[in-house]
Amino acid sequence: MNLVTQRKETKMKPTRSFLAAVLFTSLMGGALSNAIAQDGVISKDELVTGSYYHEKFPPMTTQSLDSDNPALSNSGTIIDFYGPCDENPVGKDQIQEQKLEEQHRFANGYED
Repeated sequence: MNLVTQRKETKMKPTRSFLAAVLFTSLMGGALSNAIAQDGVISKDELVTGSYYHEKFPPMTTQSLDSDNPALSNSGTIIDFYGPCDENPVGKDQIQEQKLEEQHRFANGYED
């Protein structure tokens, strides 16, 4: 009878581990989405008082770069930005930079 009990415990451990991993992943996903500010900034550190910041934010979706309402992507990619404090993740400067980056990516990937 003791051998049967040991087998059940052995079978239960992977199930428990899987359920714990699913619970942990869902909690971390919720925490990450709560950590992103309404303006899309994931983190913002002031490096020089009032003038220079280190920010992390997601890029805009490629499809929304030419629209009137650019939208941030949830692809997991992060832009690591060092610059002025007034930078907007969906502002004109970022739209221009991300369009330029997309053109470079296209040129390097598809043109001879």
